[in-house]
Order: sequence, then C-alpha cells, then structure tokens
Amino acid sequence: MRIKGINIPHCKNTTHFTPVPIPTPSQVRLPMKMHSGAPAVPVVNVGQEVKTGQLIATAFQGKASSPVHASICGKVKSIDQLHPITGEKEVSIVITANEEQSKYENITPPVVTTTQEFLNAVEDSGVVGLGGAGYPTALKLTLKEGVHLDYILINGAECEPYITSDTRAMVDYTQDVFEGCVLMKKYIQPKEVVICIEDNKPEAIKKFQELSQSSEGISVRVLPSNYPQGERKVLVYNVTGRIVPEGARLPDIGCVVLNCTTVAVFTQYIKTGMPLTHRIVTVDGSAVRKPQNVIAPIGTPIQYIFNHCGLTDDVDKIIMGGPMMGTAVPSMEMPLLKYNNALLAFNKEDSKPAWEAPCIKCGRCIEKCPMNLMPSHIEDAFERKDLELLVKLKVIMCVECGCCAYLCPSKRPLAQVTKLASNMVWEAPRR
Repeated sequence: MRIKGINIPHCKNTTHFTPVPIPTPSQVRLPMKMHSGAPAVPVVNVGQEVKTGQLIATAFQGKASSPVHASICGKVKSIDQLHPITGEKEVSIVITANEEQSKYENITPPVVTTTQEFLNAVEDSGVVGLGGAGYPTALKLTLKEGVHLDYILINGAECEPYITSDTRAMVDYTQDVFEGCVLMKKYIQPKEVVICIEDNKPEAIKKFQELSQSSEGISVRVLPSNYPQGERKVLVYNVTGRIVPEGARLPDIGCVVLNCTTVAVFTQYIKTGMPLTHRIVTVDGSAVRKPQNVIAPIGTPIQYIFNHCGLTDDVDKIIMGGPMMGTAVPSMEMPLLKYNNALLAFNKEDSKPAWEAPCIKCGRCIEKCPMNLMPSHIEDAFERKDLELLVKLKVIMCVECGCCAYLCPSKRPLAQVTKLASNMVWEAPRR
C-alpha cells in the first residue's frame, strides 16, 4: 500500500542551476527564533565586532532551542526586542558588514568519538530542519531511554513545485550527505538509513546508489514524484508501511526523518567546525527575471536576494517556501531564515485570488487527503464552532499539505480553515 498523493506541476526550472554565492549584504537581521521551540539567548552586546561563524546566541537550556551564529563579519548594530515588521515580541540581532569579510579565528572541528559528542556537535552546528520544519535536529536524534530506531529516513523527495535547493544539495554535496548517514549509522545505530528520493531526480539517485552499494545498512529508495511525498508522515508510510498514530511522535514507531540538506550541514560542521551561517535558496516564480539557486547569508533581507536575481515590474506576491505550504510575506525587509529553502515571486496574473463558490459535495478533498480526513466536514464543523465534532474528525492529524484546497473545484479555502480548526482544538485546553 502507498499513499498516492496528487499530481501537480513540478516547475523545477532551476534543477540544473548550481548554487551561486551572492555578494555580502550590508546588513543582516538574525532572529533568535528560527526554529521550533524557545528562542536562542544573545551572548553579544551592541557595538561588539563579530566574525562569520562566531556564536552570537546560545540555545535556551532545558528547552527545544538552537544556537545562532554570525553569518557575516561586522559590528552588532542593535539587539531589537520587537519584530520590525509585525511588531511581535521577537528578539533579533542586527549586524552591519565590514569591508573585509573573514571567518572567526577560533573555529575548529569538534571531537566526535561517542554518541553524546555526536549529538553535541549536531546541536552546536546550529542546524535545524532545513526543509521548512525548523525543528532542532539534535533533539530529533536524542532518543528516550529504551527507544531504538529501525529507520532514519533522509528526505530528498522535495515534492513542492519550484524548489530545487535540496536537489542541488544532493548533487553538489553528495559526499557530505552520505558521510552524515554513515555517522548516524555509527552513533545513533538505527537498523537502516534510507535515502528517499523522487524519481524525477535521476542524477542524485545515481550518485547515492553508487555510494550505498558497499555500505551495509544504508540504502536508496526511489519514490514516485507526486505530492505530498516529502511530508514526513506520508514518507514514513510509503517507505516503511508504518502509520503515525494521533498524538504520537515518529520515534514512537521507530522512525526519524531528516532533511538531506540538514544532514549535509551538520556533516560539514563536524569536518570543518564551520556552523550554519549560509544556506542554499531557490529563487523562482513568474515575477523573477533570472531564476536560480543562490547561497545567501542567513538574515539577508529578501529584497537584497531578489535584487540579485531581478524582479519584473508587476510583482504582486512573495512566498517563503513552496506555493503549496509556503508563507506569503508582508514585507521585502523580512530576513532569510534558517529553514527558508525557497523565495518565490509571482506576478499579478498568477496571484489573483480564486473566486469562491459554495461546496458542491464532490468529495474530491476527502478522496485525496493523504491523512484520510474529511476537509469539507471539518469546514462545516469549524463554521459552527463545534469543538467536539472537530476532535472526532481528527483535525489535528492534518499535515497542512493543501491538497484539499488545490483540488477543490469551488475554490474553498479548505487548507486555511483546517489550520484554524486545528488551532482551535489545540488551544481549547488552555481556555
């Protein structure tokens, strides 16, 4: 059995575009919360000189958190307490660039000889889920006592349209991804590490198949290219046949899923000592003049990245991430975050809001939901504020893939409504 998913246009225009570093921006803004969990804690002061790779904020001890490192060489301009765009309470460190860019002189590769030293290195690298989830990677790999993994799945599906940053990581940093698999096999000791790649990425498939031939316990699984193949629960089911129960975590069923770029980054840190400061970003969309993959310092204003690639005059909507699960941004001053794998810009024609019509009870949203939910029924229950029914409909199992809204002939905002309904259920105990 396999979750079929839906067929959507791939639009992988930048598949063969090797990532190119962009010039250093004059300023970066590094939020302390670029991950799930608690924000990092600043350890630098306003006016202090910092260099690329230097620790500027430590992980919040005792909670899910991740450290932050300077992505450019320069001076700490400010430590803001409020987000400049949204006004929310969100601490961020602003660094202005020096003319000469240099790496922090105390960077050294960590010593890794035990499982705990490996986990410490993964945490110290600052890496989080770079496919968009943003969960601190070290915590994913830290297992409760008595828990043993059967599978670590390396997610190279990259099923969203337009995005090719993971594809390029697999092709350009193949050895780093594979060495990361070897490290996890040694220190986390799953029964098997499976590199999962959709069949529309033949170059990456070939490279990993060649490397895995002589490695026991590391294999490649080629998957059909459909959506949402890369969603973690879908991936687990399609590769292992295991179902993640309501309220359960993946380790509860013997599985962990890690993004392929995430694996490359912590491997590079273990080899060189350089933490996460830059990332590959796909820049594409109908309003982008020169679609490409770039390597940009984390915290770079997205306006600066788009200026490098060029925008058409009729740009109307900017999305961080993919068109299915990404987030529309309110301002071009927003900084590039750790988990932002793509920046998409669309013109007015492609950004026109859909005309909503009443539900025609066609059942397409129910038929194709990868979690076997009933989105149209959830919409009705949400409109009636029927909390008990929403719980019975298992709304919190929604993975927010957007298949329901994409397929709906009436253009109902089913994905957005289901998200709101899920929040209602989660917040009910607090109320």
